[in-house]
Order: sequence, then structure tokens, then C-alpha cells
Amino acid sequence: MAVYRDAKCKLCRREGAKLFLKGEKCYMEKCPFNKRPTPPGQHGMGRKKISEYGQQLREKQKTKRIYGVQEGQFRHYYEVADRMKGITGENMLSLLERRLDNVIFRMGIGVSRTQARQLVNHAHFTVNGRTVNVPSYNIKVGDVIAVKENRRNNKFFEQIKTMKVANMPKWLEFDPEKLEGKVLALPTREDVDSQIAEHMIVELYSK
Repeated sequence: MAVYRDAKCKLCRREGAKLFLKGEKCYMEKCPFNKRPTPPGQHGMGRKKISEYGQQLREKQKTKRIYGVQEGQFRHYYEVADRMKGITGENMLSLLERRLDNVIFRMGIGVSRTQARQLVNHAHFTVNGRTVNVPSYNIKVGDVIAVKENRRNNKFFEQIKTMKVANMPKWLEFDPEKLEGKVLALPTREDVDSQIAEHMIVELYSK
């Protein structure tokens, strides 16, 4: 599978918005996007107004990069969402929010989705008592996500135990001392804090 290995800050500049891909650095003054908000490349500052199709494409690319998924995965989420009852765009965002790596990030265990994905890949977590190392694993209501017993003395997780939980989504709960969380409900459109115009993505794929 293709992996992006260039500077992540270039992605924010390309999309013209902060995607918060670098954790704490994105909130600091030295964030490259604050210094150079124009698209990368020698012609970045001179680019003309983009077409409607271009806007739809950029919205899709931005959302893919926020959640760290490739084109094939993203298209699959759209197709599944299109078959579900309700509004396709909102269904798609709900499916993306329910990825295990995103849930770990939302619980505050990782400073970014990239770090949360790495933690999942290294098999640090269980879902309902079973080890899961697939970042795209789709969580369900009632699922209990916990750090594995033999990993809880790890220095990284020891620090998590003393943290204060802030801005926890209402559809999740997490106990830092127990290193355990639970899915209380499925995420809705109101629970997505990123600035995403999902209707543009639906329009792009439905052409």
C-alpha cells in the first residue's frame, strides 16, 4: 500500500487548512502553515481560482488526509455509506470516525491519528478482550477498548494514566487510570470537529 513519506506540513499547505497531522506542533506558532499558508511549489502563490470540480477534489483530498486513508479505502467508505439509510455524507464521516485508530486518538491516547495508528499496528490494544492490530477496525456501540495488560507498564502508557481527559466526545468514555474506554453511541455529524464539506465529496463521487 502507498505510504506518504514527505513532510506532513506540506499537506496542510496544499489543502489551505490546518489538518492537525503533527499533534502539538500544529498548535504552536512555529507551525509551518502559519509562516507559509500558500500551496507548496514555486507557483503556489500564483495559482488561480479553482473550478467547482477542483473544489470537490480538494475537499476529498483534505478529508482523506485528515483520517489518513488511501483512495481505495476512502472510496469504499463512500460506497458503504451510500448503501446505508440516511444522508450519505454524514454516514461516511461516521464510518471514518469509527475507525479504531481514530477512536484511540479521540480518547486522547495519541497526540495525532498517525501516532494512534502506529500504536494500533504494534498491537497495544484489545477490543472486547481480543487483540486488534488493524487501524481500520470498525468499532460498535458497547465495544470496550483497553491497553493490553502486558503493555500497561510501558513508559508511554504510564504517562497516559496521569493525564486529564479534555474535550472527550460524548459518544466515548475513557478512564486514564484503568487505560480503558467504551463506545457509548455511534458518532453523529455534530461530533465531527474538522471543517469538512462532505456534500462536495458526495457530489464528486456521484458524477
